[in-house]
Amino acid sequence: MKMKKWLALLLAGSMAAGCLAGCGNGGNSGNSAGASDNAVSSSKSETSGSSSSGGAQQSADKVNLTALISKHSLTKDVNEMEWLNLLEDKVGVTVEWQQISADWDQKKSPMFASGDIPDILVKATNTNDFVTYNGLFENLAPYLDAGQMPNVSRMFEDHPELRVFCTDEEGAIYGLPDYRSMWHAFNRVLYINKTWLDNMNLQVPTTMDELEEVMLAFRDGDPNGNGDTTDEIPLDFNGFPTYLLACFGIPLMNESGGYYVEDGQVKNFRVDERYKTFMIWLRKLYTEGLINEEVLTQDYSKFQSLARGEGTVAKVGVTLGSESGDRFGMELADQYIPLPALKPHADSDESEVYWGYYKDSQCITAATIAMSAKCENKEAAVKLIDGFYDEKTSVEVLFGGMNDVDGCTRDNGDGTYTVLPPADPSIDPGTWKWTNSFADNSPYYFADDMEDRLTMGEDMVRKDSERGPLEPTLKLMEEKCESYPAMFITYSSDDNSTLALNQTTIDNIINPAYAGWLTEPDRDIEAEWDAYVDSVYANGLTENLQIRQAAYEKYMEQLK
Repeated sequence: MKMKKWLALLLAGSMAAGCLAGCGNGGNSGNSAGASDNAVSSSKSETSGSSSSGGAQQSADKVNLTALISKHSLTKDVNEMEWLNLLEDKVGVTVEWQQISADWDQKKSPMFASGDIPDILVKATNTNDFVTYNGLFENLAPYLDAGQMPNVSRMFEDHPELRVFCTDEEGAIYGLPDYRSMWHAFNRVLYINKTWLDNMNLQVPTTMDELEEVMLAFRDGDPNGNGDTTDEIPLDFNGFPTYLLACFGIPLMNESGGYYVEDGQVKNFRVDERYKTFMIWLRKLYTEGLINEEVLTQDYSKFQSLARGEGTVAKVGVTLGSESGDRFGMELADQYIPLPALKPHADSDESEVYWGYYKDSQCITAATIAMSAKCENKEAAVKLIDGFYDEKTSVEVLFGGMNDVDGCTRDNGDGTYTVLPPADPSIDPGTWKWTNSFADNSPYYFADDMEDRLTMGEDMVRKDSERGPLEPTLKLMEEKCESYPAMFITYSSDDNSTLALNQTTIDNIINPAYAGWLTEPDRDIEAEWDAYVDSVYANGLTENLQIRQAAYEKYMEQLK
């Protein structure tokens, strides 16, 4: 059987001597939902230690530690998770948790620059942080070599490539990854309301042109049948609709910040002619009233609530989402079906139609957990970090606790586990998971055979089936496209600073242009294009592409 490209890169990396430090892009995953919550600090007890890294204190029978987690906006106060309380009891620590639900990237820099960080950081670092803030983080390699992290050691024994990618040129490991084999290559699916199609005697679209015709019918009719022809939103999305862009021929294999690789060259789709074509099409939809007018300003909660409609009355016709139950709620999920990657036109070349492929970043997240070099009780912190990677705890950290209080998962006692239905039947399984666990913002290890030993919840079963229409595109991309292993490539401190500064300037050009081109009908994208492209290149993109190209070539050379 042909090896997946992402896995081939990993395995090749495990044989390379002296690899770059490289597990990561986990810095802002806690805000993946686009939420606007403020930071929350909560302490477990009145005897908890101080929030600074140097404040670990010894209580009567437990060590006090501090920790920070960059978490999803849906995730409840982690102190209410019984599985976490039991883990801390088992390790012999009391943890004062600082919980960040939004804007961690903006909050991170001043905290790290001050040098005053918590003892443990969860989903709050990336590998470039270890270069930029040299000396701030503890080298975990000696603890591994001394046998003090048996669970992490087991992960590295099973997958030696993971240790290679987390080890810098000096042999240090500052951040540990997570790993799960049983996940999906596509993080988003394009859904259409099949009930609306049936109500209006419309066929399922097979091209972007047909999709536009269907959405025009949604706009002008009353597809949800409630007697109001003005309450339907033909198309809604959150953030930039990258997945739809791929249908116009850009091979987005693990793109990062618009960067991808084609014909061995690192490129950025924001200056690609195919992006221009896409923007002309997208603005046409907006001008025709087919896209939610608040698409640029709505927060994630509004985006989510619109798709969940009112009872059994749907409000959105076409949208991107991860899983139908999570996206639409249980009352509406059965109205929607997934679409394949659509060709722009009937005569478009099917071999140039792609989708967003993110297999490695779905199965591996780098630098998921790190430790402060100033932590006063390092042995206790190391023990807690390793505890997350225990097999049973890994199930709990991702899906919720195996106890009567949490009631999220079950240990079957024979080496198998079951994800239980939500205790509250009014909550869909996806929301239940994100509420009651660290979910995807977690340190964990799922061995490859867990795919056969873990019975997933109904949301994950649906995810599998709903990705069926995209399988031909997946196979095409694996055959034709080059991965851009951005999460495994690191840079020098100077290059990292240059990339960040340039990207800020670039973003200040491309983001207003995107918003203006989408919503302002008087803007002539074709007439503005050349000057826009020249400006982006001149204001940092040329230099960023040079730096990224050199790093990419160095990385690929190490895999030979």
